[in-house]
Amino acid sequence: MSEDGTLTRVSVHPAPPSRQRWLIPVLVVVLSITVAGGLLARELYRRPDSPRATDSEAMAPSATTSGGSADKSGSVEVGATPDAQNHPQDDAVRTVLKAYFTALNQKNYEAWTETVSDARRSKTPEADWHRNFRSTKDVDVMLYRIEPGAQGTLRALVGFTSTQSLDEAPVDFPEKCIHWRLVLPMKFEHGSYRIDTVDGTATEHDKC
Repeated sequence: MSEDGTLTRVSVHPAPPSRQRWLIPVLVVVLSITVAGGLLARELYRRPDSPRATDSEAMAPSATTSGGSADKSGSVEVGATPDAQNHPQDDAVRTVLKAYFTALNQKNYEAWTETVSDARRSKTPEADWHRNFRSTKDVDVMLYRIEPGAQGTLRALVGFTSTQSLDEAPVDFPEKCIHWRLVLPMKFEHGSYRIDTVDGTATEHDKC
């Protein structure tokens, strides 16, 4: 997957440094504990000053909240942890994530533009978008947590797997299959939340 579209390294409203440093390490902890099936993530994942203790009762995804797959048409289902499901904007965030990744899989630029902010769209012309995502397919999309961002925005901790040809993989990580973990800023525009430009420091990836 190219970082020109899905993983743009420019942020319109970056989160405070302390929050930025915390989000990705926390997601890594959650992913590790999910594999083991443990519930210790409750204490590792929750900030000591978190006002929502009930949101952190169970951080590991259950059998019904595994990462969503994509069918033959490219339509994506988005899984979610109990923590993400407890957020009041869970449905809104998952709806835009589903539409976003489905548009990428189906190579539908017009549908994709309906899921991103004006700033994100302006940085990705249609010709560049099609060139960068010709072979890309995204699956196993998982929403781990939703956090408040600056100026009324949201920050969604998301994991997914992408497959692509080597020439469409990131220049600094040329792999055909990549597991991504990133923070997606979400901005309310045109009556719905939309995915804003992504700060590259809030992105991690591993070879499948």
